[in-house]
Amino acid sequence: FYAIRWGYSPEKLRYVAGKTFSDSYSAHELDKWLEVFFKRFLSQQYKRSCSPDGVKVGTVSLSPRGDWRAPSDASDSVWTSRLNADD
Repeated sequence: FYAIRWGYSPEKLRYVAGKTFSDSYSAHELDKWLEVFFKRFLSQQYKRSCSPDGVKVGTVSLSPRGDWRAPSDASDSVWTSRLNADD
């Protein structure tokens, strides 16, 4: 939600997740799950660009004809490299 709706950077997402889940997960685990999310989300973008209009739930729509504008050949490498830059 924060990455799509508010344009949070990977670093800011890591910071917010660290503050939110510091009692439950280590920084290494949070980085792992952020990387998994971006790999899965961006590698499946091609499905949204060839799909019909999607339903908008709340304030976020992943329909390419609605709010979400991303290339179908988007790569997760930019996001994950920024997550791994601090290691």
